Formats: sequence, C-alpha cells, structure tokens
Amino acid sequence: MKVLHVITGLSQGGAEIALFRLVTHQNTKVKSVVISMTNLGVYGPLLKKSGIEVHILGMPRGKITIFGLIKLWKLIKNLRPDVVQTWMYHSDLIGGIISRLVGIKAIAWGLHNFNLNSDGASFSTRVTAKLCAALSGIIPASIISCSERAVSAHINVGYKENKFTVIPLGYNLSIYNENQFKRNQIREKWGFSQENIVLGCVARWDPQKDHRNLLSAIELLRVQYPLVKLVLAGPRIDKNNDELVTLIKHTNLDEEYIVLEGPVGDVPSVMTAFDIHILSSMGEAFPNVVAEAMACCTPCVVTDVGDAAAIVGNTGWVAPPKNHVLLAEVIEKAIQEVRQTEKWQLRRRASRDRIVRNYSMCRMVESYEKEWRIICSNTI
Repeated sequence: MKVLHVITGLSQGGAEIALFRLVTHQNTKVKSVVISMTNLGVYGPLLKKSGIEVHILGMPRGKITIFGLIKLWKLIKNLRPDVVQTWMYHSDLIGGIISRLVGIKAIAWGLHNFNLNSDGASFSTRVTAKLCAALSGIIPASIISCSERAVSAHINVGYKENKFTVIPLGYNLSIYNENQFKRNQIREKWGFSQENIVLGCVARWDPQKDHRNLLSAIELLRVQYPLVKLVLAGPRIDKNNDELVTLIKHTNLDEEYIVLEGPVGDVPSVMTAFDIHILSSMGEAFPNVVAEAMACCTPCVVTDVGDAAAIVGNTGWVAPPKNHVLLAEVIEKAIQEVRQTEKWQLRRRASRDRIVRNYSMCRMVESYEKEWRIICSNTI
C-alpha cells in the first residue's frame, strides 16, 4: 500500500513530529511519500535521510499559489497513491480537493488542533477550518484526530460526526527515557546546580502556547522560591524575539532566573534535565510535549486543554487555562513535592509507566494502517 502524506510544512510541531515518527517507524508495512506545501523545514532532511521520498511545493506559509496547486496535482496524478493522508487544515482542504479532482477517494484528513477561538487561532486558520467543516461530508473518507476533545470541538463547528476516528500519538520509548548523564550535562550547561529546581516549557512562540500565562505565574513564585529556575525552549524562543524579551522584562524575571534555549534538537535530553515540565497553553489537541516529558520520567503541570489532563491522569497537576494565579498554585504544589524524595521518585516512575501503557509507537502505527486499509476497501 502506498500512502501519500500532504502536510502544510515540516517545521517543529506536533503534527510534523507525528508524521515523521509514523513514516519512519521500523514496523511500518506501507510505502510513504511526503509532500510539504511550503518547504523542507526541520523534518524534510531527516525524512530524506531515513529514505523517505519528499517533495516540496514552495508555497509561502499561509498563501496558495497557482504554481503550487499545479505541481501538487501533477505529483498526485503521477504518484497514484492508494491513500492520501493530509495533516492540518490547509493541507486537509487543498490536498483533499486536489486528490478528489485526480480521482482518489481514499482520503484521510488529520486533525491536530483544538482551539478555534479568535484568541487561539488566526483568521486564516478559522476560515480554512470552516471550509473544511462544510466539505467534511464530501472530501474525506475518514478524519483522524489525535484527541477526543478535539473531535467534540470540531463537530460543534460543523464537521461530520460519523467520519471521525481517534488515534492517540505514539512514542519511541527507547529514545524517550531518563538519562542521568545527559541530565547533569545539560543542567551544567545552563549553569544550574543540583540544588536548583528546574521548571521547563518546550513550546514554539505562538499565541496558543500562552507564554504570558506561564511567565505571570512564575513571577508570583519568584521571591518565595529563589532556587527555582525556568527554561523556555522551542522555535523563536530566544533573545531575537523582541516580543518575548519585552514580556519577560514586564514580569521582572531576570537572566539569572530564566534561560531561553531556542529550538531543541535533542528533546529527550532536555526533558530529562527538567524537574517539572509545564504546559501553559490556552489551546491544544494532543500536546506531544506532555507525553514526551512523562516518558522521560519528568512529571507535568498542564492547563486543562485538549487531552492534556487525560495524558497526565493522576501523575501530574492540572490548572484551568488563561489563569496564571491558579497555574502558580499548582506549580507550587509540584515544587513542594520535589524535595520529598521517595514520593517524588514514585511520581516520576508513574509518569513514565502511564505513557508505556497507553501511548506506544507500535499502537499508533498499527491504528493508522488499519484505518487506511478500511478506507481503501470502502472506496473501491
């Protein structure tokens, strides 16, 4: 079975990571080809290195070009895949329509978003999602969501309920694990001692990630917990981001208290260097970083968005979104437990065990391939 994946771009993000893991997994039984509507991004070269055929359309992000549409049409026509799997709204819409025009019916849309409110999604994204909702009964044979709560949110905006299948994301648990050597090495690089309690947040600079919420919460704890340090990592999380730097200054967090790590190449090593990982988002579907941190034995504080609370279960702490006071309260509870050695070690182990039981990579691969076989047989 040949599966063609059409995705908006290949930068660092939840959908991009899921696609990369899916097509490069050693137990996959399908031939995968990837088309990026924009450029190679971060994962394009990695996919090529893994032997995956990758094509780019060269469209500017957020814009559609006639040349890009023609190139996409020609690629799909020449590749003649058994299934077209699209990822994210713009590729769902464009990839789905072009695939239909070529004559392919076995189309699976991919949903990796939850918040379609004006404060969490751009105007372009909201319009595209509404167009997808209107066409959801016609274009896709299946809509695969990584999140139960995202399904409900999209049904509420008009997506066809009977098209949905939920497949949680999966993780290579031989890679995502604790590593004491890496932990010590990275904390030393950051200039932290073993006495410091390190809070971390891995998230790109984006309104939905709500860094303002996190920084406002940490400001409330700064004086009482001087040994606590904060590390922010992800695309555009650096000193060149004037908006972020200004936000940090307004919350009175100085350079001794906070590290801006920027994009992360080795996520497992960074996760294992944290004592606590914090998700402060106002909107998510299935937040990868929570499961990644937990797999590395790092307990999590999360806002109640998407499936975050379901991922942590009773191994972490949950706060309502967009409420920095309550977020600060649950972060404080987590900080206070870190020094309770025996209890903390049990929580760390429980965090990883929960991911091992529920979110293996093999389960994700098998679920996708089963769904593709179903839509192939139903659209003949």
